[in-house]
Amino acid sequence: MAGMTDTAFRRLVKRHGGCGLVVTEMVSSEGLVRGIDRTLEYAEYTEDERPVSIQIFGGDPEKMAAAAQVVEGMGANIVDVNMGCPVRKIARHDAGCSLMRQPEHAASVIRAMTRAVKIPVTVKMRAGWNDGQRNAPELARRVQDAGAAAVTIHGRTAEQSYSGFADWDLVSRVADELSIPVFGSGDCLEPQQVIDRLQSGVSGVLVGRGVLRNPWILAQAFDIAAGRPPRVVTMTERGQFLLDYIGLLLDERVNEDEGFRHVAPGITDHGLRTTDNGPRTTRHDRWVINKLRALCSWYSKGLDNGSHLRVRVNRAESIAELREIVDEFFLASPAVPA
Repeated sequence: MAGMTDTAFRRLVKRHGGCGLVVTEMVSSEGLVRGIDRTLEYAEYTEDERPVSIQIFGGDPEKMAAAAQVVEGMGANIVDVNMGCPVRKIARHDAGCSLMRQPEHAASVIRAMTRAVKIPVTVKMRAGWNDGQRNAPELARRVQDAGAAAVTIHGRTAEQSYSGFADWDLVSRVADELSIPVFGSGDCLEPQQVIDRLQSGVSGVLVGRGVLRNPWILAQAFDIAAGRPPRVVTMTERGQFLLDYIGLLLDERVNEDEGFRHVAPGITDHGLRTTDNGPRTTRHDRWVINKLRALCSWYSKGLDNGSHLRVRVNRAESIAELREIVDEFFLASPAVPA
């Protein structure tokens, strides 16, 4: 999820357990090939996150193949192709979900990529473009024939975006028809929903928004799958997660050993963070504050007085104030389940 599931967030989720694979924020194939600084950071990852899949988007077979080679050169375990993003600025450039409207061309993209790299090439798609074009079964077969190692189906159409409900019957049908692994996505906001979907015939479940609301959802689902009650997460633990996230963000490119971060070739300081292990900058602090604002729009959902937390975080002007807000809201609360 672009702008949200950065490397710091992924590391923290992985530490809490239950997560078998992390996927980076989607990155432009054009940006990877041309070395455009502002897009390259989305492909970054650390060893703590493995196995890791770098997700790219684009519609030109040659450029997508070249971008896949960059991903392979970065040492990623998997390169994933986004054919599910419904956002207009992506879809209007023959990328994202608009590729579902051109199945033959979409297959040619995958074919070019699988010929260019040795690591697995996977595809994430939606049910279709709209209710009149629910062609995920057809496209899944085409990309499988083109060499895709696995596919993920989000059970909504591009037209639906995130409204309505995901069609898991369609997801299960695709899983039955393909010989490669099929993963499902959509409407997994509670750990029991993850377990229920795993029983629908898919090889795995990808969770996005559910993890932003509850970074422990995968660990709790793992508990249920193992026959244990899902672990209880206290308000204190939820607050500590945010404090840990702030700490990891503050240390990015400031207190890191050489080689700690896998980066795309050509990445330089693009004004958001320092790159010389020097002192933090005001712009770096502002970047951290903005990241917390974005996360709290999801993280606070379902919490008592969650809207109050969002308002206070959105008004914070310093890291010290941000930490004080988290302390007061979470750590000063009774240690009861959130």
